[in-house]
Amino acid sequence: QVQLMESGGGLVQAGGSLRLSCAASANWFSFNAMGWYRQPPGKRREVVTVITNSGATNYADSVKGRFTISRDNAKNTMYLQMDSLKPEDTAVYYCYARNAVRDYWGQGTQVTVSS
Repeated sequence: QVQLMESGGGLVQAGGSLRLSCAASANWFSFNAMGWYRQPPGKRREVVTVITNSGATNYADSVKGRFTISRDNAKNTMYLQMDSLKPEDTAVYYCYARNAVRDYWGQGTQVTVSS
């Protein structure tokens, strides 16, 4: 059973930075794509960024230029560097990965940005 485990959330002031990590119990190359989603309070879950096995990336317009996804294949760990954080970035952030069989989700980590 594949498991994804996020870490790195917390409380930060507007304009600050946080880095989220997602460690997988399987080799990253077993996945076709991976990325980050978030669910703001009272809203639906939304995509933040996705990276494919080829390294192609896509970002939501709301985070372009501020967030960066990366991965360390040797550690089976993926990162989300979040800079210039805004109060509207407040959400539970979920790590996501997809292989040929199914989608996998982490348990979520809370990010709160104060104004």
